[in-house]
Amino acid sequence: MSGGGRERGSDSESFSSDEKEVAASSAEGGSSFEECPAGEDDSESSSSSSSEEESDAEESDGRRSDEEQEEKELLPHCNESGVNCPTTCEHCRNENDQKEQVTPRRLAGGQHVVQLDAEGTYQCSLTGLIFEVTGAVKITYSLLSWSKYANLVKKPWIVGGPLFDVRCDSASALTSIQFPHSLCLSDHGAGMAFKVLHIKGEGAAIEPSADYSASHVKWVVSSLSPVGPLIQSQEPVQYHGAVILYKVVDEHPSLSFRVYVATNNDSFIKDISRAVKHSNKKFIKIDKPPVCQKLLQKGKRYRLVCEPEAEVTPEEIEFVDGSLLKLKSYIEVYLEKPDDFTMSLVELESDATVWKAKLRESDWIHYDQNKNEQKRSTISVKKRKPTLSILEEDELCSKKQKTGNAADGIETRILTDQQLMVIAKLFGRQWREIAIECLQTEMKDIEQIQATEEEVNMQKFLMLSKWRDREQSNGTAETLYRSLQEKASYEILQALQGFSARC
Repeated sequence: MSGGGRERGSDSESFSSDEKEVAASSAEGGSSFEECPAGEDDSESSSSSSSEEESDAEESDGRRSDEEQEEKELLPHCNESGVNCPTTCEHCRNENDQKEQVTPRRLAGGQHVVQLDAEGTYQCSLTGLIFEVTGAVKITYSLLSWSKYANLVKKPWIVGGPLFDVRCDSASALTSIQFPHSLCLSDHGAGMAFKVLHIKGEGAAIEPSADYSASHVKWVVSSLSPVGPLIQSQEPVQYHGAVILYKVVDEHPSLSFRVYVATNNDSFIKDISRAVKHSNKKFIKIDKPPVCQKLLQKGKRYRLVCEPEAEVTPEEIEFVDGSLLKLKSYIEVYLEKPDDFTMSLVELESDATVWKAKLRESDWIHYDQNKNEQKRSTISVKKRKPTLSILEEDELCSKKQKTGNAADGIETRILTDQQLMVIAKLFGRQWREIAIECLQTEMKDIEQIQATEEEVNMQKFLMLSKWRDREQSNGTAETLYRSLQEKASYEILQALQGFSARC
């Protein structure tokens, strides 16, 4: 790597006054936050983290195209061959050090796995991660959201790139990992400090980087759990940016869009995709070249311009890296008359065009037509039955075990009590959060269950049973899989896939 200011990881680095304040404030808040030298092993591994992190689930064969589209959406810097390429930038140094490209196999839960057969340096063609290994090894990794760990990133440090959870069947054979970053170093690399945030259990440690380049930050592996690059800069930070477009899908002839201005950071872009999926509205992603042609800078103001004119809210934005924010800001664009139009992002200070795209009706008309066809063929909406007594619920459940869902002519079975107990035992400590977010369970229901049942696995089972009763004939493994795929562990999703395959 060709970093201008190397930070070797063999010696511990002393705290600055700011960092001492960070450590003290974090300790008071109940989260451990320390600065450690690289190579210092820690007993806490990824066993408790990987099973409960946000990650996208692998879709069924019938929805494979949607999953591939989402992967493209997360990786706007990939070329058509699928090889991860650094964003073209006139300010960044070109690197001729080509790594052997490897294409991972996708697993459920948004995980990727590569089998490396010999010593060497390999680059994942999908995520841009670079692994240095001393021998044959199997590496499993997934992309995580920074927003969940926002309280662990303290000033003056800021997010430098995506966050990953990496695991390995032979940790000693994985010597270093290079994480892609979204910064344009230009001539400012000497004024930046690069480190990594190493998340361990409920706390985290700042560990030194071994090196950095125009596209990556290198870290010597100490132990395996979620890790992502951090930076500290004395000058304004410039980012390689991306503009992500979504169109509202509804019955109105007018056009409504969401426009997200983001750093070219896969964790950030994944958060945007998840926010859109969980919106009350239906959206389709508009496939336009997302990468900004000019750099984005924190604090600078930008305006979205449409031709012909459209309603744009807000009219101006001040750019910030929203990686740590749970709610991602966006620009809303509304056109009364559906027609082709041009959308441009303009920097106010220089009046320079940062990004531009031509939108045509053909970009979304086929999707709308397909959705309308699907609507005409769907089954009528089911009415919810009134609340039943416990005995009546038990009787109903026993009857529903063999009830089929006749949609598309495929018979599916309601999850049995035994199957729900299997899933309940696979849930980790965050089962309450997942139940509220993914299964629309109310906190009062969870509190009621905990008040009447002390055993934790039974609490989880009763929560799932309540979900099954609420779903009625849709209380199937497939429905539960779709509801949990954003949050559940790989083991849960695998179990649900197995239940679906038996039907």
